[in-house]
Order: sequence, then structure tokens, then C-alpha cells
Amino acid sequence: MSDETREHLEHSSRAPSVPALNRRQLLAGGASLLAMSVSSTLFDAHAEEPPDARDPMRVPGALPRSYGERSPFEKQTRLVAPTSSTTPLQGLQGIITPSALHFERHHNGVPAIDPTRHRLLIHGLVDHPLFFTLEELMRLPSASRIAFVECSGNSRDGWGEARDVTVQSLHGLTSTSEWTGVRLSTLLDTVHVQREATWMLAEGSDAAALARSVPLTDEVLNEAMVCYGQNGEPLWPEQGYPLRLLLPGFEGNINVKWLRRLKFGSAPFMTRWETAKYTDLLPDGKAYQFSLAMEAKSVITRPSGQQHLHPGFQEIQGLAWSGRGRITTVEVSVDTGQTWQPARLQEPVLPKCHTRFRLPWSWDGQETIIQSRCLDETGYQQPTRDELIKVRGTHSSYHYNGIQSWKIGRDGVVRNVYA
Repeated sequence: MSDETREHLEHSSRAPSVPALNRRQLLAGGASLLAMSVSSTLFDAHAEEPPDARDPMRVPGALPRSYGERSPFEKQTRLVAPTSSTTPLQGLQGIITPSALHFERHHNGVPAIDPTRHRLLIHGLVDHPLFFTLEELMRLPSASRIAFVECSGNSRDGWGEARDVTVQSLHGLTSTSEWTGVRLSTLLDTVHVQREATWMLAEGSDAAALARSVPLTDEVLNEAMVCYGQNGEPLWPEQGYPLRLLLPGFEGNINVKWLRRLKFGSAPFMTRWETAKYTDLLPDGKAYQFSLAMEAKSVITRPSGQQHLHPGFQEIQGLAWSGRGRITTVEVSVDTGQTWQPARLQEPVLPKCHTRFRLPWSWDGQETIIQSRCLDETGYQQPTRDELIKVRGTHSSYHYNGIQSWKIGRDGVVRNVYA
């Protein structure tokens, strides 16, 4: 290659210069720090076109499909185990979980139920016991509610040794959807529940015959729903098709799926699912029963476990939620809990719903630990792991909501640690 040719190629391969931003541009909208951080890290990147890329303006696009599919370039999936699958929290946007990525948990597989044959029986301490078909339920006044559902066993690894895993593996048994159905209060007015009824048995039609006792508190009477819709379409089979119970803020197991029966009584029914299972074993050996509400919790989803960072600007973001109500504050520490700064809560901020938080940050390449903690509208603040263990011990399998710590090494790799 001649010197003249080499000089021509080197000149043509240089990145185009970026015009400098003046002070007014940098300060516009209060974004000076963000603009400078981004410009120092992102403007050095070179866009490289894949060798086999085709110009979409020169190739006819795909034809319409009867049921939409996501782009083949998107690869987020659930992690599947024999009785559960976890939501890829690290890859979600906003607060709504796509139905196909909503976590699942079952005890004897997902039943295949013909909606035309399915019935909901309401009986016990009621004046008018009734069977409802799905069609009849859909003729009643409907309601919709955005709410999270979280398995009480979510984050259970926090009780043991810290493992080098992803946020999906640790905390992925929670998701948020828009749920549609009939308010429980509407059904109670129809069957005329007797004054002596203070508990309700909810039973599913899966092969495990899962059944749970539900206290008829004001909260339950005002918020509970029998749902047939999720995110604008019928429930997915893993989420209880054709009917499920929704108890916003309560542990996932009591939001009974494949709902077939509601029985009203004057005492809890003491099923195996709330005696041998789903109780919290305390340090003194006693089991705490009916600890139904999921307490306030937050987790940083980016950056998080097994991800890799480069020095410079990062936007820390994550999710916070509480079964007691609305999240009011999320704080983030980037120095192992020595100092905390408020994160921005992204709208909408709804009660008993995932809330996304964000914080701009520039990583200097030094080893550190990042954490988040949240406060809900009742004044409850997410505890540290040590504070939680001091009260609960380490023998429980449920309701872990300790502060999550992510260690960022000098190599940029993010790992799960206790701090």
C-alpha cells in the first residue's frame, strides 16, 4: 500500500468532530451534570454496522400477524425451574411486566381448564349459595387495578450465604400487571354473606388443590377481586386462567389461581398450605402464621448481579414496592451505606405496585458497593439484613426484604454480597 493511499484511509476513518456545547446548552433544563457525564463517555463510541446488516428502507417488511410477536433481537426470558419461573427484572422498562414474562409458581403443574366448563362456587355462611360461570362473571360490573404480586419465597436466598447470581435469580418472583375482573364486594352482595362470616376459604382447581384462608378485613373487602383479565387480555394459564383471586399487597400464594371455590366461615380453615407451609419460623422455634402482607422492599436492577460496568456515567435504576401502600421515598448509596441520596421516583407511583426509581451516577472505576432502601406511606423503612435477622433469625424461608448489596469490582463485574 502506498503512503498516499494509507494517508487517505487514515483520514477517512477518523470519527467526525463533535461540536462543543456552550454553557447555556449545558445548563438548559438543569441537565449540565448529566450532559457532561454522557458526553465524556458516550461520544467516544464508534457505531459499527454488522457486516450482514440490511438497510430496512430497501427491504420489504414483515406482513401482519394474527398475534403480535416481539422483535427477534430481544432475548429477555424467564428462568425456568420445575415449579416456578422468574421475571427478568434487569431487562424490564417501566413498571408493567409483560404477561409472557410474569413470574409463575405452582405446586403440581399448570392445569388446562376449559373456560366453558369452569365454575366458581360461593357457599358457606351465605344466604344464597351460587355457582357462577365465567360468562356470568363477565356480565357483572367490572373493575381494573394495577398491582404487584410477589411470592412470599421471593429473595429467600437472603437468609443463607450470599451467592454470585443475577437479580432475576434472587428477586425475580415478583411482577406487576393490570388486573381486570369483578370486585369481591360485588359477589358478596349477590350471595348475601352472613354477619358471622369473618374468614373466607379460597380454593384452586389445580392438581395440588391449593386452598388458603383469607381474613375478611376492611382492606380485603375493599380491594379484593376475582380476575379474568391481565394486561388487556384473558389471564395466561400460568397466572390462573380462567379465574384467579387478587388480594393486592398479600403474599402470592394467597392470591389463589384457577379459582373454583370461595367458602365463608367464622374461623380460619387451617389448611396444610397455612400450617405445614407458608409460615415464618422464628428464632424461639415458634411459627408465625398469616403474615400475609409483603413489607416494603427495593432492589437495584441495573447495575446488578453478573453485569459488567465501564467507568463513567451510569444511570442506576431499580424497583421498589410495598404491600402496605405507596412508596414515598427511595434512597441510594454508592459508598457501602456511608451516605445516602434520594433517587427520582418515575411516574406513575401507585399503591401496592412496583415503582421505578432512577439516579444518575458516574463510576470512577474504584471498588464500591451500591445499595437501595425504600420508605412506604406507613412510615416503614426497608431494614438491613442484620436488622431483619436480629428479629427473624435465619430459619425462615419467606418474607425476606433486607437491603440488597451489589459489589462492583475494579474489573467492572457486579456481584451479590452482604454489607
